Amino acid sequence: MTEKIGLIAGNGQFPILFSRIAGQNGFVLFTAAYVNEADPELAQLSEAIEWLHLGQVKRLIRFFKQNGVTRAVMLGGVRKTRLFSDVKPDMKAISIIAGMRHTHDDAIMRAFADCLEKEGIKIEASTFLLPELLATEGVWTRRKPSRSEKKDIELGFSVAREIGRLDIGQSVVVGGGSILAVEAIDGTDATIARGGQLGRGQAVLVKVCKPNQDFRFDVPSVGIRTIETMVQANVRVLAIEAGKTVVFDRTEMVRIADENQIAIICE
Repeated sequence: MTEKIGLIAGNGQFPILFSRIAGQNGFVLFTAAYVNEADPELAQLSEAIEWLHLGQVKRLIRFFKQNGVTRAVMLGGVRKTRLFSDVKPDMKAISIIAGMRHTHDDAIMRAFADCLEKEGIKIEASTFLLPELLATEGVWTRRKPSRSEKKDIELGFSVAREIGRLDIGQSVVVGGGSILAVEAIDGTDATIARGGQLGRGQAVLVKVCKPNQDFRFDVPSVGIRTIETMVQANVRVLAIEAGKTVVFDRTEMVRIADENQIAIICE
């Protein structure tokens, strides 16, 4: 029998990659896609697709149940700034929020996932069909971090894990022993730009997994766009965690880094 899998899709290339791999592995895909976030191409890769606004939880559950979906993944981002302008919560969503002590990112996602699982829809780890996307340990580029950059990386990991523990963000930019930028609601790209402007060519980007990371969602990711943003901001080093970071288009990403004398290290 062909197995069904549900996809709750935000923006970025992860939902597209997953959809293609799911099809190659014999899964029949049913996609709940967020309006103004998910790629329209998903419609061509899915058996059926339902376009939703943020907060339409009851409609999402009904879509999966009507199609006999009992397993699903949550992939892709949602621009956090939209949380203040484009949310249409139904009573199911309101009941989830009402039962929470605080509304940090992870808390909301866990509560949402728990709600789905109570409805008989198990949420799988985001990489369960694509384990090869997880970062491997080592220095990936021709250029290695300098001694001073290694010190900044060490500081960056320490601070990034702390802001992760507080569920603030995943990234920090460090330069000359100082924290230049901390990721908040504006996202990684904006953090790189802010930190690079202050670093004046001496900045390091560190992106980490939260200490209590739920691997069903919001796993840190990097790719070509990360490096291109670093080039524009004149940030010289990218440091990530092995086995805890999703990497897109690694070969091309490393090529661009090498062309621009950027070091990539995975610890």
